[in-house]
Amino acid sequence: MTTTRFAPSPTGYIHIGNLRTALMNYLIARKAGGSFILRIDDTDPERSKEEYVDGIKRDLEWLGLHWDRVDRQSARLDLYEAAAQKLRDMGRFYEAFETPTELDLKRKKQLNMGKPPVYDRAALALSEAEKERLRAERGNGVWRFKLNHARIEWDDGILGDISIDAASVSDPVLIRGDGQVLYTLASVVDDTEMGVTHVVRGSDHVTNTATQIQMIEALGGTLPVFAHHSLLTGPQGEALSKRLGTLALRDLRAQGVQPAALLSLMARLGSSDPVELQTDMAALIDGFDISHFGSAPTKFDAEDLYPLTARYLSGLPLEAVAEEVSAAGVPDDKAEEFWAVTRENIRTLKDLGGWWTLMQNGAEPQIDAEDADFVAEALALLPEPPFDAETWSTWTAEVKAQTGRKGRGLFMPLRKALTGQAHGPDMSALMPLLQVVKAGR
Repeated sequence: MTTTRFAPSPTGYIHIGNLRTALMNYLIARKAGGSFILRIDDTDPERSKEEYVDGIKRDLEWLGLHWDRVDRQSARLDLYEAAAQKLRDMGRFYEAFETPTELDLKRKKQLNMGKPPVYDRAALALSEAEKERLRAERGNGVWRFKLNHARIEWDDGILGDISIDAASVSDPVLIRGDGQVLYTLASVVDDTEMGVTHVVRGSDHVTNTATQIQMIEALGGTLPVFAHHSLLTGPQGEALSKRLGTLALRDLRAQGVQPAALLSLMARLGSSDPVELQTDMAALIDGFDISHFGSAPTKFDAEDLYPLTARYLSGLPLEAVAEEVSAAGVPDDKAEEFWAVTRENIRTLKDLGGWWTLMQNGAEPQIDAEDADFVAEALALLPEPPFDAETWSTWTAEVKAQTGRKGRGLFMPLRKALTGQAHGPDMSALMPLLQVVKAGR
């Protein structure tokens, strides 16, 4: 059975980059009728927080990305220790004691000599007495996995054929001096034990994948299919990493972005398929193909979410937004008419309040200097509220007859005078809801 996983660290809220990974893994599992695992990477007790665990679950549920099982790595520490001991017994796991300063000096020396800045495995030459002395002086060392210096190759689901010389990579640290198990080891153990068949993650993990392939093989596991998606950039190609804190899903939700807009964009962004609004998860799943994605950095612009959100909202019946319409102050007897007028003229549901305020209190008019006399003459012909569905056509016909204006020169100045905007709902439909006109009254 196809099994995928999403393994976030609960050290913050899910951002748009995390979502890309979660969504791809979810869609692969669902398209194959398989299983999607939510695995909380909470092996760092100092940085992991329950509020972030709750936030991760809340965001996924909001999007409709429902998991089949949830696991916490903090409850699986015994499994990681058993795997570590197995690697020790095989001679593939060793303790090293260099300080960060010493490692940095070694890297600089290697670079100056034109060599790859990889760990020199000096710890392998330490005697037991030397190790005991170093533990007494510095505390416990870190534990490194000893790579076989051979080429590591795999057929990546997005990048194609990958080949990495293990000699160009440092033996990875899997357990810190304080005993904390790092992601590289925990992930390998979990993927193997849980039967994960497909792993999709960012291209910044390619080197990690190479080392993990050797670890999986050493522990007797079955290699999953790996695919590494491109990293997101800003709309101008700038690094997105510094802005991810402002692109948390909870913030986008608070700004009114709809799940359908987020899912539709992120399921196609960076692929050869066009972005299309999908309101049905089944259609999104059916149309997903990981092989259609490329390796080039992918530009993401949060502004692209709003036209999709607007299109989604325009297709909703009143029942789907009744709570938000009521919260905007619209009485029940006006709700149907109000939604019919505004549904195609909002970016998000947060705009509803502004439209109801305009209808009840009038808008600050926009009157261009060259139209001031014309608008004043036209407003003198406008009857007092309440207006009805015929008011706009009757009034503009009379204004046309009196002033000789027609077309855009007639309608646009009047729209701007009544609504303060150059665009908006059909004025015939809006007028019955418009209670106050500020300009010239």
